[in-house]
Amino acid sequence: MKRGKNYTASVAAIDKSKLYESNEALGLVCEIAKAKFDETVELHVRLGVDSRHADQQVRGAVVLPNGTGKTVRTLVFAKGDKAAAAQAAGADYVGAEDMVQKITGENWFDFDVVIATPDMMGVIGRLGKVLGPKGLMPSPKAGTVTMDIARAVTEAKAGKIEYRLDKTNIIHCPIGKVSFGKEKLAENFDALMGAIVKARPAAAKGQYIKSCAVSSTMGPGVKINTAKISG
Repeated sequence: MKRGKNYTASVAAIDKSKLYESNEALGLVCEIAKAKFDETVELHVRLGVDSRHADQQVRGAVVLPNGTGKTVRTLVFAKGDKAAAAQAAGADYVGAEDMVQKITGENWFDFDVVIATPDMMGVIGRLGKVLGPKGLMPSPKAGTVTMDIARAVTEAKAGKIEYRLDKTNIIHCPIGKVSFGKEKLAENFDALMGAIVKARPAAAKGQYIKSCAVSSTMGPGVKINTAKISG
């Protein structure tokens, strides 16, 4: 695959044989981001677990101290008082069966996070095949199936992100925008890594955090020294 001049220049700025300290790596990612838009900075963490086993799953959610830099659109499935609470908290869309019909009938996906009260999960179950593959299915583990709807909406808007393993035992998560600068990105990085370390399954043996890298949307990855990250 042929790469552009900017990408090639960015790669040249990285010492491939070096494991950077997290602050240095984040500063470098910001420095070498050359796109004409505010690139998202992503964290990629390979874990020493086997996601095929239920007792080695790593999944959860964390509120990033500085948010993600993205405007989050929330869809809430709730009725009565809980629907009113969702609207008061600033939810973008609130409904029940009508929203199921809108999604299935119109192929409508103008939302980033789905939150629901537990009693609505029977209704949402019909959407499993379309929400699941997009990573939008609400879950108690991520705090998106809850009776405290107002809090869930507020946290989602404030920059709560969900992290989970993919099939290759890697977690990919946004931790902000290049415009944040390395200090704010470092705070978000520490919050997410702290949550991942805390979520270590009891069944995980040996080295938990195998490798870690950060990159911007259009930029190459910068490897991080994980020696100081417990796990």
